[in-house]
Amino acid sequence: ALERKKSPAVVLLVQARAEVAPLSRMAGGWEALADARPNGGDAETVTPVGALIVVSCYTRHDELAHEPRGRQAAFSLYTYQLDAADGSLTLLSVTKCDDNLAFTRFHPELNIFYSCTESLKENGKVVTFELDRRDGKITRLGHQDAGGTSTCYLTLAMDRRFLLLVNYWSSSVTTLPVDPDSGALGALCASYHPKGEAARQTVHVQAGKHSKHSNNDGATQRERQLDPHTHAIVLDPLYGCIAYVPDLGMDVIHELYFDRQSGSLSKIGDIPVGVAGKCHGPRYIEFHPRLPVCYVINEISSIVAVFRVEKEAIAQIERNGGAVEPAPYHSLSPLQSISTIPAAFDPALNTCGRITVHPSGRFVVVSNRGHNSLTVFRIKEKSSGRLELLGWTHTRGETPRHFQFTGTGDWLIVANQDSDSLVTFSFSPSSGRLKHSGLVMCPSPNFVACCPHTD
Repeated sequence: ALERKKSPAVVLLVQARAEVAPLSRMAGGWEALADARPNGGDAETVTPVGALIVVSCYTRHDELAHEPRGRQAAFSLYTYQLDAADGSLTLLSVTKCDDNLAFTRFHPELNIFYSCTESLKENGKVVTFELDRRDGKITRLGHQDAGGTSTCYLTLAMDRRFLLLVNYWSSSVTTLPVDPDSGALGALCASYHPKGEAARQTVHVQAGKHSKHSNNDGATQRERQLDPHTHAIVLDPLYGCIAYVPDLGMDVIHELYFDRQSGSLSKIGDIPVGVAGKCHGPRYIEFHPRLPVCYVINEISSIVAVFRVEKEAIAQIERNGGAVEPAPYHSLSPLQSISTIPAAFDPALNTCGRITVHPSGRFVVVSNRGHNSLTVFRIKEKSSGRLELLGWTHTRGETPRHFQFTGTGDWLIVANQDSDSLVTFSFSPSSGRLKHSGLVMCPSPNFVACCPHTD
């Protein structure tokens, strides 16, 4: 059952109100001021206009695989309102709860969202929250164990009956059942490890004795690829029966069959993300909304790998319950590779953060941590979805770990992790041009989520 408890931020607000209550009994006091306002100053009549933005922030740097250089946050979640007229961000609320909340996924139909915790020292948690769209306040509803450490990605199944997640450090891929009516999460129901469950405890690099994963020199690259490190999980857009899992440590996309009835995962195959003998480090994968193509960002090599989506192979896997013939025929075929940084910039000084397709389907955008830029590519629809470089825009900060478009695609918000800032850009859907709009300070931001019900 969901635990409906007041968040610490709400408790602090109640305490603060109690402390100032005696002022209302002074001559005139707050009551007299309220009476002089329209509607008696009733805050409940005020509803934010524009998209609500929820930002996750790191609160325990010592528990992370990388080493943020910014200010450690006191609050886990910050809620902002984005003004659609000028792109400005106004802080509405802060929430103090679980440490190191990161990847966040809004439920597309219910007024709740899920956020996971990153920790090398203990299993991650997937926490369920409710967002009050009137004032941006967040209420913690409950949580479930993620079944592994450093949880970093969440995906809802097409029918919303399961939540699939990956644990970066322990390399496991797990599944939680979702109540279709309330969105409440059940206990872990399935787990998959790239090297088998027996190998789960066999690792070459121990947590706390590792190189900082924000570095990208040759020694760090080699160490990061001594063990599997699953980094994302995305379902095929046709049937939702194949789970694609980029594995930074193994330089492949794991192709897993997702049983939509039981939530279990089983291996189909492994898809290489680049030429053998070079470190690539696949991080995220994004499918185009219309074309049979997908884009993989390689964190270590700063290269986008473009794949053609083999629709017939996916249909065969769906019909056969996970089998594909002739083996090893994959559902993704390599189409193109293209760098995200200028040739003059040393790739050892950069790691890539996020990749996404613009809502229009005309552009792909990537963040570069080190070069501190956003790379914009035009999608060439007449060339099967291949990419053409348009250029780079500085993020006005350091280490753009994450960024997010609003639902309309008119605005883009960047989380600059190491300069403690959120930066807003307007985006032209015709030219792909980014234009700086504004900046607000926010400590150690790592993820930006736009509430789909307010845009």
